[in-house]
Amino acid sequence: MFNIAHLKHRLGQYGAVWVTAFLLTGFAIVISCLFKDLIAMTDKVLPVTLGLAVLALGVGVVATLISRETVGTKLAVVLGAVLLGLPLLWAPVSAAVVVAFFFDRSIEYSEVYATFQIRISDILYPLTQAVFGTTFQAVWTLFQGVATVVGFFSALSALWPRIRRLLGPEPATEA
Repeated sequence: MFNIAHLKHRLGQYGAVWVTAFLLTGFAIVISCLFKDLIAMTDKVLPVTLGLAVLALGVGVVATLISRETVGTKLAVVLGAVLLGLPLLWAPVSAAVVVAFFFDRSIEYSEVYATFQIRISDILYPLTQAVFGTTFQAVWTLFQGVATVVGFFSALSALWPRIRRLLGPEPATEA
């Protein structure tokens, strides 16, 4: 069967990795823009943070695979990693897009961003052609939206207990 607690723990870690990848990328690009051009720094920062995000996802999967969890739990974690891998990779890329937006620059000049879009398109295009026909641009936009929503809600679910503790206990009601 499935160990729900383990799956929730891994999803919480996924949310933390998503937020960390987003914030780390955004912070690194903004700070490095003080010294060099935005696009040049995006091309240096994105490969590192994409690699770190993949490494973190892989560590979580491998840790589950070598654990004493049930086969069902291991399969669920692997399936989750496959389904959530692309949204996780979108976290650092979306941070670069946000930074470029605030700097009023076009992110499309970034080689890493362009390569990311091309590689993801190489993966998604055959799948979408088989399922949706010629509406690939709509599927790409849908992917970006779903990846952002998945990342936001996974981060929110991971961070909400900490936020509630920071806000303090709820006031007692009189009966």
